[in-house]
Amino acid sequence: MADKELTYQDVAEHNTKKDLFVVIHDKIYDATKFVDEHPGGEEVLLDVGGQDATEAFEDVGHSDEARETLEQLYVGTLKRKPGDPAPKAQQSSLAPVANTSSAGMGTALYAVVFVGGLLAFGAYQYLQTQQGKEA
Repeated sequence: MADKELTYQDVAEHNTKKDLFVVIHDKIYDATKFVDEHPGGEEVLLDVGGQDATEAFEDVGHSDEARETLEQLYVGTLKRKPGDPAPKAQQSSLAPVANTSSAGMGTALYAVVFVGGLLAFGAYQYLQTQQGKEA
């Protein structure tokens, strides 16, 4: 399909199962023919129909195959105007951001358990040697 430039208002008019556009990274895709084939179900697409679906698309972590399918649905680019909803913050890469905030706690917990085990073993050995000297 020829590269079109549509406004957010133009895209918003395409929000039904029989006429469904979505915006992902300021590119417009016609998802009408894909609604019934979408692995996540049609409701997922209908919820973001006629809107910016960038965040929803990236949060799921779509496969390379899904991204290729998306390119086949390409219609054009989004022409933003004053008053349009602001684009969602985009990550610099396609890889999801790792949640490392709780990883340190898990490692620390294992370290505490390990050190506690060593101390318990050392105390056991010490008590055994003390009992051996008394006998």
